[in-house]
Amino acid sequence: MVNSTNNISNQTKIKAQLVFWAFVFLMGVVIYKTISIQFFYEDNTVYLNTENGEKLPTRIVKKKPRRGQILDINHIPLVTSISYYDIYMDPTVIKPKLFNSEISKLSIKLAEIFPEKTAREYEIYIRKARRRGNRYLLIKKNATNIERKQLKTFPIFNKGRFKGGLIDNIEHIIRKRPFGEMARRTLGYVRKIDSKTLKVGIEGAYDEYLRGVDGEEIEQKISTGWKKTGTIIREPEEGATVVTTIDKEIQEVAHKELLNQLKLQEARNGCVVVMEVKTGKIKAISNLFRGNDGNYFESYNQAIGIKEVPGSTFKLASLMALLEDKKVNISDKVNANGRYTFYGKTLHDSKEGGYGNITIQEAFEKSSNVFSKIINDAYKNEPQQFIHRLESFGIVDSLGIELKGEPQPTLHRPGTKGWSGLSLPWMAIGYEVQLTPLQILAFYNAVANNGKFMKPLFVQSIIKDNKVLKEIKPVVLKEKICSDQTLKDLHLCLKGVVKRGTGQALKSAYFDISGKTGTAQILNQDKRYGAPGERKYQASFVGFFPSENPIYSVIVVITAPNKNIYGAKVSGTVFSAIANKVYASRLEFHKPINLKKKTINNLPITKEGNATDFKTITNHLKIPNTINTSDEWVKVNSSGTKLTAKKIRFNKGTVPNVKGMTAKDAIYLLEKEGLVVRITGYGKVVHQSILPGTEIKKGVIINLTLK
Repeated sequence: MVNSTNNISNQTKIKAQLVFWAFVFLMGVVIYKTISIQFFYEDNTVYLNTENGEKLPTRIVKKKPRRGQILDINHIPLVTSISYYDIYMDPTVIKPKLFNSEISKLSIKLAEIFPEKTAREYEIYIRKARRRGNRYLLIKKNATNIERKQLKTFPIFNKGRFKGGLIDNIEHIIRKRPFGEMARRTLGYVRKIDSKTLKVGIEGAYDEYLRGVDGEEIEQKISTGWKKTGTIIREPEEGATVVTTIDKEIQEVAHKELLNQLKLQEARNGCVVVMEVKTGKIKAISNLFRGNDGNYFESYNQAIGIKEVPGSTFKLASLMALLEDKKVNISDKVNANGRYTFYGKTLHDSKEGGYGNITIQEAFEKSSNVFSKIINDAYKNEPQQFIHRLESFGIVDSLGIELKGEPQPTLHRPGTKGWSGLSLPWMAIGYEVQLTPLQILAFYNAVANNGKFMKPLFVQSIIKDNKVLKEIKPVVLKEKICSDQTLKDLHLCLKGVVKRGTGQALKSAYFDISGKTGTAQILNQDKRYGAPGERKYQASFVGFFPSENPIYSVIVVITAPNKNIYGAKVSGTVFSAIANKVYASRLEFHKPINLKKKTINNLPITKEGNATDFKTITNHLKIPNTINTSDEWVKVNSSGTKLTAKKIRFNKGTVPNVKGMTAKDAIYLLEKEGLVVRITGYGKVVHQSILPGTEIKKGVIINLTLK
């Protein structure tokens, strides 16, 4: 009995001791946390003394810089950074006399600019926070810079940070593309995913220039965590500006024409690239994929990153090899009977029964698959010679562009796993070889450029503080890909495709076009070729214009069209539309008609816009004017001997009238009011989908048409 009692007593003591030491441990943790927060919180924790002697824990953190802009070749912003500010208030620093006399006036002003609360509600809100000792009272999230500047003029706030309690330096920089989906994937982005940084497109390739240099600012420890105080120790250094080779005007045309054709053909995806022949500069690039909702988006860069069988556009390389190795002349006759059999596999021409006895030039113009027989007969005993010749053209090498994602072309070689008896005839017409659209275009561009193979360029310079940090000059990958005689023959054949062959629908009344159509069967999304009626094709057209002294080369590729499959009708129409619109709008295609005429001192035609901008420009150009910069927005009259301006008034809370304005001014005014802007066309605003004077509902989309 005694032993049993002693055991119970010992167990009770052990339990009591465990509870005691557990309590001591917990108290130790609490005390340690308290001390570490007050005295040892991070290496860069410092303390600020308030007027009542209280110490506030603060720390120094990095302040992200404004990222540099990405501009088109004419310095129009394609990607820019817009600042928004979180506005806070520290009502505890305001002297009682100032607070009591001015708080009502401040509340009225806040209600005018931020009508989410009434003036009375703002006053109650601020007074309650002051009584509770709240040093970080939220006033407004994501305020614009204009609203931020207005706040600094308000009662109390006009006393500054330490006397008026205004905390307005909590900046959020948002990356924006003014033209939406246009070239979105090529412009790219930089994103943090877990511990890795994903760098895409121009944003990724030139991140080291665009990102700038971090600054330093102070954060304050409050009950809910660390908050920015708005105190800057060292200002961040803004990133450099990247000037691309893209021409926004050509880009808009290419994007629109591709989109229209994809919708018409109900195609899976497509791309278009416009390159300047002499320099290799990319003037436009568009890649559109159909989403689940049926709309098209720039979700991947097909032109750079997806290699596919090129089909008949590869016949140019086959013909070049034949001519360079002196296997044929373009005047030689061949029997294009429409059926070409190799090891039990038969190729057919698109024309039933073939084309009969025709020249090799005619076979190229009509895109006959007799090229499979010509190449097989010429190289079947020495296939490596054909491969070596293709290698000498540079068509089997990657281009080494600055943007990530370019794959190495696929080309099987004798003795490798992918090589068979079918390889030569199949390669001759663009199968058993895979290239990206950009790689095909670069090859055709070399033919247009008298044999000089240029590296495609997306960026021409990097600018910082109005100084050129880096100038990117044209790069020659190969000085000469073939002989002058071969080039002469190829030009005749490419021009003939549009004059007499498969590209006749592309004829222009104003200039000659040279190029090649292509239609290739491709794998379905299940990685298989479909049965007849279910097969998917890729339609292409690649070429250059004008045929004599070419300025631009263009490739159009449309994947899995549902209405038509042939390159001329599907992709060629896009090429033709781009060529005609670019020709009509570019001065380099037209001879001046007024060289001997005297210039007339007329006042310039103007649009509605910002008065300060007008004043700056007119003064710089020494144009007489009476524009008053105290008026923020004006309508300028060009009649008479001076530019005169009339103030434009906008009613608070209603949609402004932006007709006659440039896209930049219209977007600024509308987004300032909380509307989401979508634009089509270029020039000045001629139509807005929401009538002026309509009550504004934030987040609503407004469509602007420019001409």
